[in-house]
Amino acid sequence: MRFTDRVSAGQQLAEAVARLSLDDPVVLGLPRGGVPVAHEVAKALGAPLDVVVVRKLGVPSHPELGFGAIGEGGVRILNDSVVAGARVGPDAQARVEETERAVLEERLRRYRGERPAAPVAGRTAVIVDDGIATGSTALVACRVVRAHGAARVVMAVPVAPPDAVRLLRTEADEVVCLYTPDWFSAVGQWYDDFSQTSDDEVTRLLAESRGTGPESGPRAEPGAGPGAAPAPGASAGQPAEQAVRIEVDDVQLDGDLVLPEGAPGVVVFAHGSGSSRRSPRNRAVAASLNRLGLGTLLFDLLTDEEGGNRERVFDIPLLARRLSGATEWLRRVHARPVCYFGASTGAAAALHAAAEPDADVAAVVSRGGRPDLAGDRLADVRAPTLLIVGGADAPVLPLNRRAAEQLRCEHQVEVVPGATHLFEEPGAMRQVEELAGSWFTAHLPGAAVAG
Repeated sequence: MRFTDRVSAGQQLAEAVARLSLDDPVVLGLPRGGVPVAHEVAKALGAPLDVVVVRKLGVPSHPELGFGAIGEGGVRILNDSVVAGARVGPDAQARVEETERAVLEERLRRYRGERPAAPVAGRTAVIVDDGIATGSTALVACRVVRAHGAARVVMAVPVAPPDAVRLLRTEADEVVCLYTPDWFSAVGQWYDDFSQTSDDEVTRLLAESRGTGPESGPRAEPGAGPGAAPAPGASAGQPAEQAVRIEVDDVQLDGDLVLPEGAPGVVVFAHGSGSSRRSPRNRAVAASLNRLGLGTLLFDLLTDEEGGNRERVFDIPLLARRLSGATEWLRRVHARPVCYFGASTGAAAALHAAAEPDADVAAVVSRGGRPDLAGDRLADVRAPTLLIVGGADAPVLPLNRRAAEQLRCEHQVEVVPGATHLFEEPGAMRQVEELAGSWFTAHLPGAAVAG
């Protein structure tokens, strides 16, 4: 069973959901791809349409490991066993929640504007996505909606693997899934058109459902996803950050793409723990590259569940395959030269991926990375490579120097004096930003050379 696109999938899903006996339903789409599907379900039911946005709470010392999740309206769900095992005290919990709450509220403002949330208390909440890979996000969404007082929770999707459906049935009162193939690689494989849904389209569909937008305005063209238009609230002349979802292997990977007008290339960030998007150091480097006019893609190499598995974190071929898959997606969406910025085991993944015969990577930069873990693939890297390492990072510095000896491409080792592994010392990260910016601009045709 295949679906033409999200609209077609939504129409078929709507028929199945409409056969249920639903008392006072409200339809909630999981942004972004779930909203076009949910829009069709809401139309068929004559029900209001809204979004449900959730955020994971990550252990401060291990952000990819979630100790809970939050939803709007102050809803917080904690995993007591993780809290106890990771010794996450009340102050640490509060700090993490404050950060994630700000992100959640910003995304809700982007989608809803000033409109209030659709009430769910005492109603049947129908949560809709365009498909499910693992079910973890959908599971949290069910819990958040129930915490808001929903009388009944229905999870509805066009396609999902059987194990994800079984997981969701432990939380939802009803699960509607049109197709549950035993062999499941990725949601996108079951669609003829699985192009990205833009923030603008989510906003338009929500407004249309509430009668505050045009009933039949121009739809976003297929593929007009990330970078097609500035996000609401973006300052004129400033590149907007677009949330993207990338299909690689059997998982969906979330990322943030910034593409300044006329950017000569895009730097893809690879973080060993899978937390590129959340890493404040990666985001600082990305912002400095954006100021130089370079595009950036920060995405998670691993899902939240995978990030807690140390074997996955050190599975360099897996990380490299995810990185290569994201690169292929990026080139389909935006035909610009690609560079890699790797940290921790992500540096090894970047070099491993850059060593592929058809990689065509313009440049690679490693920050406090473990390039040695790329092993014999180092000799096959052709992209100019810069290894940045802290002078006080005693365990990692010699590993970088030995890795450099195996490189046959243009390469350089830059030691930041006095810096430890996380470059927390005053001015250390600023040096990383300047070194990375200079390396990328020097190796990207048409880039303004960083001074």
